[in-house]
Amino acid sequence: MTATDKAGFAPIYDSLVAEQGDVPAETREAAEEIRREAAEALDWSTVRRDD
Repeated sequence: MTATDKAGFAPIYDSLVAEQGDVPAETREAAEEIRREAAEALDWSTVRRDD
């Protein structure tokens, strides 16, 4: 959400963030961590073929 978008929702959004935390930001952070872990788990670049 940009500053312009947030400006329209500021009173309710700010109070919700104060009460509940910034859930969208926490969700984005968790998703990024899961994406990194999945990429690492599926990275086969270090596996060598023995011919």
